[in-house]
Amino acid sequence: MFSRREFLAATVALASITGSGLSGRWSRAAAQQRMTEDDLLGASDFGNLTLLHVTDIHAQLKPVYFREPAVNIGVGAVAGLPPHVTGADFLKLYDIEPGSPEAYALTSEDFGALASQYGRMGGLDRIATIVRRARAERGDGNVILLDGGDTWQGSFTANETAGADMIACMNLLKPDAMTGHWEFTYGTDRVNEAKEALPFPFLGSNVFDAEWDEPAFDAWQMFERGGSRVAVIGQAFPYTPIANPRWLIPDWSFGIREEEVARHVEAAREAGADVVVLLSHNGFDVDRALAARVPGIDIILTGHTHDALPEPVKVGKTVLIASGSNGKFLSRLDLDIGKGELKDLRYRLIPVFSDVIAPDTEMSAKIDEVRAPYEAKLAQVIGQTEGLLYRRGNFNGTWDDLICDALLAERDAEIALSPGFRWGTSLPAGSDITVEDLHNACAMTYPAAYRSKMSGDMLRLVLEDVADNLFNADPYYQQGGDMVRVGGMGFGIDPTREIGSRISDMTILKTGEPIDIARDYVVAGWASVNEDTEGPPIWDVVENYLKANPVYTPRENRSVTVKS
Repeated sequence: MFSRREFLAATVALASITGSGLSGRWSRAAAQQRMTEDDLLGASDFGNLTLLHVTDIHAQLKPVYFREPAVNIGVGAVAGLPPHVTGADFLKLYDIEPGSPEAYALTSEDFGALASQYGRMGGLDRIATIVRRARAERGDGNVILLDGGDTWQGSFTANETAGADMIACMNLLKPDAMTGHWEFTYGTDRVNEAKEALPFPFLGSNVFDAEWDEPAFDAWQMFERGGSRVAVIGQAFPYTPIANPRWLIPDWSFGIREEEVARHVEAAREAGADVVVLLSHNGFDVDRALAARVPGIDIILTGHTHDALPEPVKVGKTVLIASGSNGKFLSRLDLDIGKGELKDLRYRLIPVFSDVIAPDTEMSAKIDEVRAPYEAKLAQVIGQTEGLLYRRGNFNGTWDDLICDALLAERDAEIALSPGFRWGTSLPAGSDITVEDLHNACAMTYPAAYRSKMSGDMLRLVLEDVADNLFNADPYYQQGGDMVRVGGMGFGIDPTREIGSRISDMTILKTGEPIDIARDYVVAGWASVNEDTEGPPIWDVVENYLKANPVYTPRENRSVTVKS
């Protein structure tokens, strides 16, 4: 639980914006067993332009279960501030009733029980219904739809088609612009090919040609909608060549490049922009810092860190919006623009309850079309889980434990390392594990499961390096996902300390023996960014493990002890 001081600081950090992020009326309706599509989507006529935002869909075309993090630690100036508030603290901060639809959608509290009550969320055909309704109510010329990236990667079918399935469906949704991150892991040639075929711009103000130091993508686009001029600046994930393989995109350089953002803001204003929007994949804390350093941005639509916040956060005059992931939410901002400026806005984080929102028939048909060649494979059952499988959170989730157990057994290793990716859907207790479920947790273009030797000291350095990516007090140095997951080994971590002193008490869990920094250990892992990594794809490793152990029982994780 966080302190009164932290609670008050978090409350002050919430923007004072007209309108509620999650309307209480649909919460009350759900309690009365009569939640309807109108409860979720109905909006009053306000302003002259509507801005819609989705991000981090991770190739999830169908409705899914996705458990929000129970642990999301903030350090330094952002400790205790949204989005670093979870569970019961989150419910208290936003005055959300335990057991309500909001509690299920936005927290990990009672997730297993509430999943059976409220069901799956998301589905691009349900998102299409929301978008079509907004366009019909407001008029096409008064709506802008923006895609924050991490759209083309994260499923079996996306991996098989190099994102073509997602591109076909998103083209039908007709966003006005997008930016990217995991899209780049398909490689330079594929990204260029796909970008040139898109009927809307792929924006990346911070991506440059590495040889000529010239922009590799369009930086921004001006849209004339609702009688106003709206400039949208695209910001791709700045650390793509660090968090992902550089060899896949050797011709491009990345970075936050805040001076470029500032330059584009100024250019947009000089070109007559009434409103400036940053369509960002920086991550929430990076965008919060950027908002304080670069004036003139009205709205930042943030992505990458998968945060879902029911209210905007305001930094100076800039409003930050966090729209969640996996298609669970769509953000709607109704803007009142006049006399060359944003005068007011109303915000709603719309939860995509798939049992309440009717699927759009045209999008459903397209989804069925792109999935048809793979349906038999996707539906193959490879195991069952007796408990909830989830990933999202700063440290090991039960999906990660399953992957680590498979690496230890199938690769005959003493220690397993699994990347702290934020993507990966959840499975309730008692579920079959299908091929589709497995690939939702590990579908990617560099899946080799390596087996090598690492000294105890090297293991310590790896943990320290990843911890600094996650817990550096300066968000501009946060370069990766969540903490690397470990199997067969335990360690203590103090996120508040400096690099080199966060990790302690490294032990072999089976014996309780301390890790010997001078000894070599057999280590298995996957998703190495090194080009010549050899080994079977991780999905084969896990599938083989489940053949020998068809019923998986998640257990309390003993790998990580948080000491802050």
